[in-house]
Amino acid sequence: MSDVTRPRAWRELARYPSALVGMMIILLLSGVAITTLVAIPYGEALERWRGGEMWQRYPVNASPAWVDRLSGGNAARTLVVASRDAEIEEAAFPGGRRLQIPLEFDYAYGGFPSEINLFLTAEDHVRTPFVRLLWQAPDGREIALGGYRIGPQERISLSQDRGLARRLGGLAPHIGLLADHDGQGEPSVTPAAPEVLEGRYRLLLDAVLFDEQAGLEAELVLYGRVHGVAGTDHQRRDLSLALLWGTPVALAFGLIAAVGTTLTTLVIAAVGVWYRGWVDAVIQRLTEVNMILPVLPILVMVGTLYSTSIWLMLGVVVLLGIFSAGIKTYRAMLLPIREAPYIEAALAYGASDLRIVWRYMLPRILPVLIPTFVTLIPTFVFLEASLAVLGLGDPELPTWGKVLNDAQSQSALYNGYVYWVVAPAILLMLTGLGFAMLGFALDRVFNPRLRSL
Repeated sequence: MSDVTRPRAWRELARYPSALVGMMIILLLSGVAITTLVAIPYGEALERWRGGEMWQRYPVNASPAWVDRLSGGNAARTLVVASRDAEIEEAAFPGGRRLQIPLEFDYAYGGFPSEINLFLTAEDHVRTPFVRLLWQAPDGREIALGGYRIGPQERISLSQDRGLARRLGGLAPHIGLLADHDGQGEPSVTPAAPEVLEGRYRLLLDAVLFDEQAGLEAELVLYGRVHGVAGTDHQRRDLSLALLWGTPVALAFGLIAAVGTTLTTLVIAAVGVWYRGWVDAVIQRLTEVNMILPVLPILVMVGTLYSTSIWLMLGVVVLLGIFSAGIKTYRAMLLPIREAPYIEAALAYGASDLRIVWRYMLPRILPVLIPTFVTLIPTFVFLEASLAVLGLGDPELPTWGKVLNDAQSQSALYNGYVYWVVAPAILLMLTGLGFAMLGFALDRVFNPRLRSL
């Protein structure tokens, strides 16, 4: 063991810029993890990631908004126009009411939206309401979008109306409705390259309600091409949720696995060195058998045949790491300590075997093991991500590996969704870089023989 005292060790560590950078990265990741746990509790994160109605107003496969800003673009953002903000005209008739709801918005983006949906809520109606839709463009064009009988919760996907697409000259409705047209209603440019007509648009809802009390709520959603700081996936989920929650999951998995395997391995090695004989022989034989067992294939078998729970995988990793090759390294460190004079002195005044192991042997090599422990954490972080990429990650938890697995299954790189892969990959690289830089610096501090390298 090095004779460097603890305060001096920290002063030595401060001399290495790599250690300071590594600690800054680790502190940043830790801060993100703690903030995420406070802002988005575990149960809420699982419920949100499983999807549901909360993602209906999010676009599909939208890239991060800041990427568009950096490139100087003006891609469409998601616009939500609600009836509660509109000036509704109401006219009563025997047995019901007629409502005219204008949903108006200004469109000033350089590109078209990815789709257009209309969400209608008509609950507590005795008879089914009826609504007609009229689209009014800034150039004076009016396009009838048809009539619909609506239920309690209705979603009208204007983008998938094939008849409307034919009337718009073959353009998809979310493009044709906002495209610049000539006086005859034809696109002013070829359908392959339409141009956006900026200005104020209106979707007029002419609704007939056969009820004097029940109301009607409407939301027009023009989905953007970009969204948020991390973009969205194929299920409209905001990837920032998975990137944020993947941080505490990754750090917790790596830290627990590293602590569990390191401490148990160290204690077992110390017990074998102290008791020697058949105890040490059994430990060494178990270690040699465990060294030839492939960890990843075993985890794949567990995930395939039993469960992919991340906590089960964590337990298997710790169990497989107990009798790892580290036992032989720790044994080599502990053998000279066993013969040290202070151990003989402890035996002379009657110290028990357990006290000698815990109070006199283990503390002597703990400082030397700190660098190994720090560099071991990203190993388990990458292991968890590898399992998730292989499809054996916890299906309920939003993690970095799960994001990469979804990107792989949806051919994200092939389809040009580079952000889907780059963001979790960068976070994994930062995690490995931070712990590696700090671990290597600690190794130089606690192992004097490395300082001249």
